Amino acid sequence: MIPNNSLEILEFNKVLNLISNYANSEASKKSILSIRPLSDKNQIEKKQHEISEIRKMAHEGKPIALSSFHDITQFLLKVKPEGSVLEAQELALFIPVFDIGYSIFFQIRDRFDLPNLRAITLNITGFPDILKILIKSIDSEGNILDSASPLLSELRAKIRKLELKIRKRLEEIVRDEKISSLLQDDFITVRSGRWVIPVRMDSKGMVPGVVHDVSKSGETAFIEPLAVIHLSNEIENFIAEQKAEEIRILRNISSMIRKEINKIEEEFNTIVYLDTLNCIAKFSDLLNMQNPIINTSRIINLIDARHPLLQISYQKQGANRTIVPLNAQLGGENTIMVITGANAGGKTIAIKTIGLIVLMAISGMPIPASSTSNIPLIENLLVDIGDEQSIENNLSTFSAHISNLSSILKDTNSETIVLIDELGTGTDPEEGAAISCAILKELREKNSLVFATTHLAEIKGFVHTTEGMLNASMEFDIRTFTPLYKLRIGEPGQSHAIEIAKRYGLPDPIIAKAKDMLGNIKTEFDRLVSELNEKRNMYENLLIEIEEEKKQLESLRKNIDKQIKDIEIRNKEILAEAYKKSYEIIFDTKRQMNTFLDELKKKGKSEARKIIKEIEEKQKLIEDKLAEYSEAEKSPAIEELKKGDMVYVKSLKQDALITDINPKSRRLKILSGNIEIEVPISEISAKKDIEMKETQSSVHVSSTEDVPFIINVVGKRVDKAISEIEKTLNHASLTDMPEITVIHGIGKGILMKAIHEHLTKHPLVKKFRSASQDEGGKAKTIVTLK
Repeated sequence: MIPNNSLEILEFNKVLNLISNYANSEASKKSILSIRPLSDKNQIEKKQHEISEIRKMAHEGKPIALSSFHDITQFLLKVKPEGSVLEAQELALFIPVFDIGYSIFFQIRDRFDLPNLRAITLNITGFPDILKILIKSIDSEGNILDSASPLLSELRAKIRKLELKIRKRLEEIVRDEKISSLLQDDFITVRSGRWVIPVRMDSKGMVPGVVHDVSKSGETAFIEPLAVIHLSNEIENFIAEQKAEEIRILRNISSMIRKEINKIEEEFNTIVYLDTLNCIAKFSDLLNMQNPIINTSRIINLIDARHPLLQISYQKQGANRTIVPLNAQLGGENTIMVITGANAGGKTIAIKTIGLIVLMAISGMPIPASSTSNIPLIENLLVDIGDEQSIENNLSTFSAHISNLSSILKDTNSETIVLIDELGTGTDPEEGAAISCAILKELREKNSLVFATTHLAEIKGFVHTTEGMLNASMEFDIRTFTPLYKLRIGEPGQSHAIEIAKRYGLPDPIIAKAKDMLGNIKTEFDRLVSELNEKRNMYENLLIEIEEEKKQLESLRKNIDKQIKDIEIRNKEILAEAYKKSYEIIFDTKRQMNTFLDELKKKGKSEARKIIKEIEEKQKLIEDKLAEYSEAEKSPAIEELKKGDMVYVKSLKQDALITDINPKSRRLKILSGNIEIEVPISEISAKKDIEMKETQSSVHVSSTEDVPFIINVVGKRVDKAISEIEKTLNHASLTDMPEITVIHGIGKGILMKAIHEHLTKHPLVKKFRSASQDEGGKAKTIVTLK
């Protein structure tokens, strides 16, 4: 458990006080001030998520429905015994609590995006039945309302009626000429619950009635006239009944609360807890705090960390002052960091920032640092910071430090973070350094995470040569002799005591003597460190320039890549447009061919041959155009091809059927007309879809008369296939073609059977046969014309 002394030194309680300022209740304030670090990682992360969800609601403009409420704990204890009754003013304090619970229930019950808050508020109801009766019976000031019960309302109405009657009768008496001369004044008032008129003391015997009071001066007697005594007595009877009814109402409500007392207490504690989380959330938003990563690997890595109290102080001073963020990493191979540097350079605030942020993180709070920061789950945090000298205990500064360090060495382990300020001071520097180095070595062996500050050069040297230890320094501008408050890990810093002393007015002769007494070796060492720091700064600036140039080059590369991509897209668009035009040419040409075929049927053979020649000339022209478009088309992969596929052969400038594939030699056997040849894969331009669209003709007109027609009807319906075969037969007959080849595939044989039946009865067909294996097999039928 982390000692209270560490919490106080690191000002954790001050942070809690600032958070408690947002509380809606004294109970919430007590809850906030009692926050302590947690030992369970799951609890820490659960609390982080709960606070994040409350912040989410606030950022959405719908903050959690919390408002001011009282601590009702003492009244729950009071009402717990059977028969006990709470006063109306006490019961009135329950109304805001129940109202908050009721509002939160409706606000969160359907928010499935807030799973943690839904889990907390799962059993919150606001006790609507009790709340309804309370609102009906008691106002916010603790007065019992007429609406509390019908009887109470009736009794109060009767009392008001009688009071009006009494007042009217007294006004008549006061205006009576016989009585008015005896009065001290003409007003009507109440004394001891009775209605009276002010009569001069010397005339009190002349006004029949009962004296209920006398003025302080003794000059006035307050008399209740006999004419209204019976009415006042009636009022007192009604008031007694009213009091009894009020007690009954209060007893009834108290009884209802008693029956639900455990649930009410649990719900109240939940509301207090939600208010506590809400206060942390508001404080987190004020400082833009983030949830860190909690690890069990004993690694601390703070990124852009800020001391919360210092940040608030700067915010109050205005926007001109900003905090230099702290970046520190320790753990793994290195477990000890010794920070050196100038006085007032920020060494102490650095280790205080580290300690305070660790406490906040393991308490489940967001921290003023980047969300990528890593905080170890620790058992203890031990601190030796500040001047602990004590006259009462006869302890000097050095003795107090040694006493603290002895306790730290006794209590520390591998789950401990240790913070030590001004290590080795308060005694002889050499002896102090020796003791300090021994202490650091012991803490290293205990595997604790240690952040320490010092000015002693001997400690810097020891850390530099010892495994598992790191030097660090707070940067200092030697030109202006001002601290930069930036932690630099990996190199020691200089104290610059003489330069700072000179800046703050120490006479030059004393400065000169001090330098002489310091010795040449120390001066040379400081000069060397200073030069190294200057060179480091120069190299860092160069690195920044190089990084900037890299960014510019990267930006230029991205622009070039974008331009190349745009060009590629444009090329694809151009190619796509070219293919589109080519398909339009093909479609238009085939349409013309069908028209020519129809004309051929009507004309003689000599005229037909002339038309065929024109067709061949046009076909040659079209093929030349298509060749231009197909040059850019790549050959398909040999794995994509299979027997029976139709492909375009560049050298032949026409489609052909694949009859065999040799993957090893990357060559194909193709059938073009009745000629089977072997070509390399590179000659293939593109695989053709065998199932051509109905708008496309599947007829190929050869460029020589001795090569027969080929028609592909694979995949077509029977009627469509026979229609196209009929056109082909007519065309072939007109052009004196001896044979045509029909490619119909095998499948289930339905299409082949239908074609054969059609050919059997056809007047133009002499005979037909299935193709041999060399010619393509049963997938083709060779038709001989008459």
